[in-house]
Amino acid sequence: MMSMKKRTSRRIGLARALSKLGFCSRSQAAELIRTGRVHLNEKLRRDPETPVHLEHTRITVDGTPIEGRTKVFLMMNKPRGLVTTASDEKGRKTVYATLRAAMQSQSDYQSAQPDPAEQVAQRHRATKHAFPGDDSSTTKSKEQLPWVAPVGRLDKASEGLLLLTNDSEWAARIAAPETHLGKTYHVQITTVVDDSWTQSLTRGVRGEDGEMLRAKQARVLRSGLKNCWLEIILDEGKNRQIRRLLAALGVEVLRLVRVAIGPLQLANLPKGTFRSLTKDEKDSLDRAMAANEAARLRPRASSADV
Repeated sequence: MMSMKKRTSRRIGLARALSKLGFCSRSQAAELIRTGRVHLNEKLRRDPETPVHLEHTRITVDGTPIEGRTKVFLMMNKPRGLVTTASDEKGRKTVYATLRAAMQSQSDYQSAQPDPAEQVAQRHRATKHAFPGDDSSTTKSKEQLPWVAPVGRLDKASEGLLLLTNDSEWAARIAAPETHLGKTYHVQITTVVDDSWTQSLTRGVRGEDGEMLRAKQARVLRSGLKNCWLEIILDEGKNRQIRRLLAALGVEVLRLVRVAIGPLQLANLPKGTFRSLTKDEKDSLDRAMAANEAARLRPRASSADV
């Protein structure tokens, strides 16, 4: 008689569980736990690493049960001058200001870093569909949004395509260098170069700190009398990589705009607005990541096989 293996679920930390459920970020969850606002199966827990089986656990925040949220996937055209974070210790304006401006009639976005627990009742009435139709205007939408976090970063001086989601695992895959999901940037620089010069970007140079910096692809888009625009594609996620790469070559950046992430194009999304990804857009990103991951794991042919 064949024995049946008992199916078990993997245990994760309590803070991660709240993030995985789409309730808030892991750092916000850790603060809620440490301040005594989170109960696990009716017991108060103050350790963010308390192990949790999501399938067999009841988590409450301030007495309100936390359930899995509808997955939400947004794309924003980030303006220059905003920092990509939920809150900033220097008091600078964040990308959440754009969310609040677009959803100003909704109480979910009345502060730069809303307290998730105080808004849990409203989030039960949050967006029912992660993929509204293409004709939906987010800036006029009356729907509420659950907590979302930026996927990766664009520095304060950079602009363009930014993804936001409450699916932390999907966000980690998008940002991971292992997926080799290319990020495409249009960069205006203070000098005129040609395509032969751009080869130095793909060969790579060492930054001031000694780190090797390189682009996957680079070409000249158009040139003027004193400056030109480059198209640069990266498949890594190093901090301020393009600015540091060009600085190492003695070139100053005037503007830096991310125009695509993998197959997803910024296209004509107005600056300072956002919308939900369509199902086709989300699926195309997933297919691109899966194909890149499969190619990375595929054994390379040896010389004997050729």
